[in-house]
Formats: sequence, structure tokens, C-alpha cells
Amino acid sequence: MEWLSILTTIIHNAVIYATPLIFAALGGVFSERSGVVNIGLEGLMIIGAFASAVVTLWTESPFLGLIAGALAGVLLSLLHAVASVTFRAHQVVNGMAINFLALGLAIYLTKQLFSGSAQTTTLKTLIPKWDIPWLSEIPYLGPMFFKTYPTSYFAVLVVILCGYLLYKTSFGLRLRAVGEHPAAADTMGVHVGRMRYTGVLISGALAGLGGAIITLTTTSNFSYSTISGQGYIALAAVIFGKWNPYGVLGAALFFGCVQALNSSAQVLGFSAYIPTAFIQMLPYLLTIIVLAGFVGKAEGPKASGEPYIKGSR
Repeated sequence: MEWLSILTTIIHNAVIYATPLIFAALGGVFSERSGVVNIGLEGLMIIGAFASAVVTLWTESPFLGLIAGALAGVLLSLLHAVASVTFRAHQVVNGMAINFLALGLAIYLTKQLFSGSAQTTTLKTLIPKWDIPWLSEIPYLGPMFFKTYPTSYFAVLVVILCGYLLYKTSFGLRLRAVGEHPAAADTMGVHVGRMRYTGVLISGALAGLGGAIITLTTTSNFSYSTISGQGYIALAAVIFGKWNPYGVLGAALFFGCVQALNSSAQVLGFSAYIPTAFIQMLPYLLTIIVLAGFVGKAEGPKASGEPYIKGSR
């Protein structure tokens, strides 16, 4: 049936689009659970996408490209941690500065490395799709879920690991404590600054990895438009998912479906009835609608965005 084939294609693409959002949103969860607002997810994804493209071009190894993207995210997030935790600067302003810095730095370095071009050359080696034996041959379900990139399977595994880490370990308890009531955590011997640094650096690694995945699976190069709002959508997924890894997974899949519908609009013939510009802005429009409908009902960590001064209440 034709409609089943269309649905198969949309869901297959939704899983691909959702994967980098899952990583970036999980990064946002760790940062905000520690009490540091991280609006810089977009910038962290940008620097991760850039680093992965350059390293993959040099080494012809997508695996090393993924590592480079994560490390680049860690290095850039260190700036956010120093400004927000050590110097107690305004966290929202810091995050916006990270976004502008990442884009400017990535484009400047791209032009320096690629003879003035604003984009890298096309990558010859990318992450290949996996066809899982037997399962990939199941009609409709096989192409939906079992003929995709290994990073999508890895994303689900990371969600489970993050859920366990946050809610079943002493590390997760301490991280959540400094995001809810840092003074009480400090009284119990938890080093608030150290835990917040850790949360922000983990956030950088995961968001950088998300940007790298876009380069190595979807775009096959880096340019100024490689990351075009995905970081802000990931931030919306953090709120929509109520700062919970499993909620983030569902929210990212929702936004992935929206992006898949957007990319499939012309193939499905929607552009004959709906202006193309409106179709292109659909993911961002739904992001605003979701935030407007859920942000008032979702309660984040109580101390998120508040600098901690030792001895304060």
C-alpha cells in the first residue's frame, strides 16, 4: 500500500533526524540538572560538526571524527563552565555568546583550512548504515528501524545509561542535588562547583557528538548551515522531556518526525497546497507551540540558572 511506504520513509527519516537531537538534549539535561542553564547547545553542535568534518577528512575515519566532535564540544563548554560557575556570569548571556563564538570560529577556521571556502570538501568516508540480519527484512518495520545508522542504536543505549546514571547512582544523586538545593548539598560535603563543571562538560561532549553525527550521516560536509537551529530544538526537547532522559527520547523523536515531514513535503506533494516557506518553518513553529503549551507545566531544577556562593542559602 502506498501510504504504508510513505509512512515507512517518514519514520525511517524521523529516527535519523532525532538521533543528534537526542545527544544534544541529553547534554542539556546534564547541564541543567547540575544547575547551569545551557542555551549554547547550538554552538556546541556547530563546533562538533566542524571538528568531525576536519578530522574525518584528515584521517578518513568517521570514528575519530565522532571523538573529535565530542572533544571539541568539551573544550568549548569549558568556557561556559568557567564563566558560569567560577565567575558567576549570567548563564543565558554566556550561552548566546557560545553560539555566536562557535559559528564565527568554525567559519573562520574553515576558510583558513579550505582556501577561502566557507564549507569543507565533501567527505568520502561516512558512517555506513547497518542492515540487521533478518530484522531488516521484515516488511515495513525493517526499513523503519533496522536499516539505519549505528548511531541511532547507540543513542538509545546512551539514553538508558544516562537514566541509570542520573537516578540509580550516587553521582546522579549529587548532580541533581546541586541543581535542586546547592546549599544543602554543600552542607553534606558535595563540591558544588566541581559537580557543576562536570555537568557542563558532559553536556559539551554529548552536544558536540550530536553535531558530529549530523556531519557524518546527513550532510557529508560542514558549512554555516549544517547546524541550522537543531541546538535550539534540542533545548526545547529538554523542556518538553521534563529534564528526564526518557522524556527527552520521546521529545526528540517527536521533533524528528516533524523534520522528516518537512523534508518529505515535496515528495508527498504538500508543496502544491502549502507554501514552501511555511513548510520549511514548520519545525520551528511547532517548537514554539510546544514550548508555549508545556513550559508552564514543566518544572525544571529549582536552582537552575542561579550562581552558587558558598555560605548562601
